[in-house]
Amino acid sequence: MSIILQSLALDRWVEPSSGFVDIPSAVDGHVVARASSAGLDFVAMVRHAREVGGPALRKLTFHQRADRLRSLAAYVSERKERLYKLAGDTGATRRDNAIDIEGGLGTLSAYASRGRRELPDAAFVVEGDVEGLSKGGTFVGQHILSPLHGVAAHINAFNFPCWGLLEKFAPAFLAGVPVIAKPATATAYVTEALVRLMHESGSLPPGSLQLICGSTGNLLDLLGGQDVISFTGSIETSEKLRNHPNIARHSIRFVAERDSLNASLLGPDVEPSQPEFDLFVREIVREMIAKTGQKCTAIRRILVPRAQEAAAIAALKTALSAVKLGDPRTEDKVMGPLVSRAQRESVREQIAKLAGETEIVFGDPNHCEGAGIDTKAGAFIGPVLLRATDPMSARRVHDTEAFGPVATVLAYDNLDQAIELIARGEGSLVASLFTYDAKVAAAVVLGIAPFHGRVLIVDRDCAKESTGHGSPMPSLLHGGPGRAGGGEELGGMRAVYHYMQRTAVQASPGRLSSLTGSWLKGAPTPIAEVHPFKRNFDQLQVGDTIETASRPITLADIEHFAEFTGDNFYAHMDEAAAKANPFFPGRVAHGYLILAFAAGLFVDPAPGPLLANYGLDNLRFLKPVSPDDVIRVRLTVKQKSPARKPEYGEVRWDVEVVNQNNEPVARYDLLTMSARAA
Repeated sequence: MSIILQSLALDRWVEPSSGFVDIPSAVDGHVVARASSAGLDFVAMVRHAREVGGPALRKLTFHQRADRLRSLAAYVSERKERLYKLAGDTGATRRDNAIDIEGGLGTLSAYASRGRRELPDAAFVVEGDVEGLSKGGTFVGQHILSPLHGVAAHINAFNFPCWGLLEKFAPAFLAGVPVIAKPATATAYVTEALVRLMHESGSLPPGSLQLICGSTGNLLDLLGGQDVISFTGSIETSEKLRNHPNIARHSIRFVAERDSLNASLLGPDVEPSQPEFDLFVREIVREMIAKTGQKCTAIRRILVPRAQEAAAIAALKTALSAVKLGDPRTEDKVMGPLVSRAQRESVREQIAKLAGETEIVFGDPNHCEGAGIDTKAGAFIGPVLLRATDPMSARRVHDTEAFGPVATVLAYDNLDQAIELIARGEGSLVASLFTYDAKVAAAVVLGIAPFHGRVLIVDRDCAKESTGHGSPMPSLLHGGPGRAGGGEELGGMRAVYHYMQRTAVQASPGRLSSLTGSWLKGAPTPIAEVHPFKRNFDQLQVGDTIETASRPITLADIEHFAEFTGDNFYAHMDEAAAKANPFFPGRVAHGYLILAFAAGLFVDPAPGPLLANYGLDNLRFLKPVSPDDVIRVRLTVKQKSPARKPEYGEVRWDVEVVNQNNEPVARYDLLTMSARAA
């Protein structure tokens, strides 16, 4: 029995009644599911996202949304076997599906952690330092990032039905923008099952996620300047979308991740006897067969020194000969079919386009064998290795992508030539380099970095723990320039900020401090009647300040500190040498002596709500302190942030140490944990 896919619209599952498209199994051709978006009210879906989903998300802080992502990942993870069971019909093995399913859930968890760690427990982000805009310091500027009041329309590719949705959804959700997702129809039955789990988890605020199984109808006509489109797919479809009149008219943010002729380069220093040679061959084979080569990050161009071309081809042929084809739902097979017979025909057509400048050195795109496979009903194809007959005159290999288990070997004569050949891809998601030579690594990275979103260097030192050529990581950029689309789907907070508006706010320091919840120099500093260390987290107010008594620093103090710590640096102990130093008038106090004496001035010794000092940030020594100078401290509550546990919170203090002339000698942020009210 085939599944009738439903769409999630207005927080209800909607079953279509007409316009069905049959989705066949990649393995044996039986109809797995039927999809249609007939009957969906796209106007109502967009309105629901904007008027229900957006406000519901923006009521939550970044930390609260991060907590929702974490609970969502945990819920789906406990029920992920449903997804594995369905995904076998996509043609992917369980190992390949783990990249999709576990990778997607890992991305949710990664953004949950980064949201908690790197974003405030607030509704917007303060970006960068305050900018002074006046001589007297009464007029300043600050950039903030706030969630767009629109909808994120996500159009996903067939090869990663889970990760593809989740890696776009996580940063949008964390930013506070609702999502309408449209998966590729060929594998939409897996995505629909994933979204069902997400919906039943109870972690999604109303309107924060909707799903279209089928065509997008007039969705693109309904979007405006507060919306974002994120697309993964072919360069042809990307161009159509980018040139859509409504998208151009409203300057709608458009993020694309598309065709990429990714390269892997064997350094000229590597010979077959070296570990890097074997690592190179192993990685190419893995990238050719993982997901049957249907990965946007897969290796398409293999660059080898001409002296090693024959050895590299021989090693690749030996390794590819061991690849088994078969039903991916069984455990003993290495590679399953392509996602559909239509995709197989597309791969064959692309190989035919490459025929004029390449020769097949392994495989047959029109014939393959495997135990128990049905090559007519299924979409099976074996690995195909091509060799460019004249690499420097070849053109098709740099603009034609056979989206399957296909790669082309190009021999180069020198490193400059290799770099030039890689750059002819006109922008790729990733390139990998296998070398053990520092000069080769530096030359290649600097030569190809402008054409790539990511560059991986593999050698014997990192290979064991390397995540590999084709594995995007949530913390690093996933995207690439030029042909690759110019997008940045992942990259830690960079991906989150795609869904936010950067705004410069200009005001007085006091007004900006009140707005941002972070004290700025020049803002009011009411003197606290009770020592701030005696106040719990909830009683403390941003701007609360104490000014300490003074303390002289004597030559005896400096010499005692030197003897006690062993820090006998000449600037503290040798008057003549210190005077010869351009920075010092003579012997001066140790910087850490100043910090220690400052703490002695502002620390309240009795037990109280302040639990621990866990570090300093932004420490600067601004002016030397000479013997017999006198220091005092101004301590101000700069920021407050809830911690992971409800019993305490994090407090950031501005600490300024001044001398007897009221000149700053040191400044830093003190980080503490303070107990919360019971």
